[in-house]
Amino acid sequence: MKFKEIEFNPKNGKKMTLFSSKGVFSPNTTTDLLISAVKKTVTEPKKTLDLGCGTGIVGLSLFLEGLTKEPLFASDFSEQAVLSSKENFKIYGCDAEVLCGSLFDPWEGKKFEVIIDDISGISQELAKISPWFEGVPCETGRDGTDLVLSIINNSSRYLLDDGYFFFPVLSLSNVGNILKKARESFYSVELIERQEWPLPKELEAHKTLLKELSKNSSIALEERFGMFLCYTEIYLARNPIN
Repeated sequence: MKFKEIEFNPKNGKKMTLFSSKGVFSPNTTTDLLISAVKKTVTEPKKTLDLGCGTGIVGLSLFLEGLTKEPLFASDFSEQAVLSSKENFKIYGCDAEVLCGSLFDPWEGKKFEVIIDDISGISQELAKISPWFEGVPCETGRDGTDLVLSIINNSSRYLLDDGYFFFPVLSLSNVGNILKKARESFYSVELIERQEWPLPKELEAHKTLLKELSKNSSIALEERFGMFLCYTEIYLARNPIN
């Protein structure tokens, strides 16, 4: 497989060079916020699963911070992503078990101290026209919740007692439904990180679709200063309700 080099420059860390390929989701704001959220709350190495690993950047960054036990566990639905992650873990000297499969399917029978969900969570209608998902599968449903709701619903089966489950919520999805499911599934759901960002101009051109999705709560948009503003939030869920 032909790799390309990309750079990731986290807010509070060193610039990293990674190998990626066509069809692999590139690190972005959500990536940075997930890493930051874990660093704020996890203080020692733990058995960690990077779910929807892409290039492997989230798990790799935490490994380099000394916050993961080896092997690090990672998986992605994309075979190209799995190959990219394996290459990056090898380069940075991280012992990792990387598997290809949908959601938790590769990890039946295993439990983890930390689960980090970095799987797509925006409206499928917007993913089709966004610059982020070119060649990247995004079967999230009209309101962007199909995958994340399934992950939340099944996460307790793979989380050890006193474990940490981190998941992102983007306003380009039905935020209310995601948080409702999380609070029905865990005793503790805590907001750790939040960042606002302007909607890309490529999406602003589709105002009719944006207003339609916003009207039925499939997404949450705020218009301010003559632009559409979105947000990303990272939550930590603990103590599953079983």
